[in-house]
Amino acid sequence: MAKHGKKFIAARGMVDPAKRYTFQEAVRLAAETSYVKFDQTLDIAVRLGVDPRHADQMVRGTVVLPNGLGKTVRVLAFAKGEKVKEALEAGADYAGGDEMIDKIREGWLEFDKTIATPDMMGSVGKIGKLLGPRGLMPNAKLGTVTFDVAKVVKEIKAGKVDFRVEKTGIVHAPMGKVSFGEEKLLENISAFMDTLMRIKPSAAKGTYMKGIAISTTMGPGIQVDPLAIKSIVAA
Repeated sequence: MAKHGKKFIAARGMVDPAKRYTFQEAVRLAAETSYVKFDQTLDIAVRLGVDPRHADQMVRGTVVLPNGLGKTVRVLAFAKGEKVKEALEAGADYAGGDEMIDKIREGWLEFDKTIATPDMMGSVGKIGKLLGPRGLMPNAKLGTVTFDVAKVVKEIKAGKVDFRVEKTGIVHAPMGKVSFGEEKLLENISAFMDTLMRIKPSAAKGTYMKGIAISTTMGPGIQVDPLAIKSIVAA
């Protein structure tokens, strides 16, 4: 069993494990319990009433957070011809075709997100074993296989977040940096929860939102009342 330091134990002592907080209270408490010197990321975990083993209950999607993530995301675009120029002008850090694929085969992985034009996917598929396990493979369902490379590059740079329900029925996503302040973090959470509600599978029965927790990178989990969703999405 992992041992926690005195600062974490003190931070955890500020959180009532039996209480279900509002989003506002949870975000404020997460900031108050931040005890490290670096600017932590605020994360959200939502336990859904779905069974991911069934395809019609799979939950996955994307959301562009209105205030971004507060970090630099390095984008690689697999493209040819004019699309390379288009991607670079839109803000992509790297763009190219087979030469980028060869570079990755040689061990280069200095990027965080990838997009690809459809005509490049045959070649990109050849390095799927290198990209897939790292979550770097372009995916049409997530909008990262497209000819509209400029739009997607700008969205990713602006704070686009991909999410997918895990086998345990939980969805994790970053909501930005603690330094954003309460208002901006709540705006990001609102956008995420609104998206999660809108893509509820029709096959999902019973309670959809079963549990919500907010935490910082190194901080304790803070339980949020699922009934508070209506207020934050409405806001």
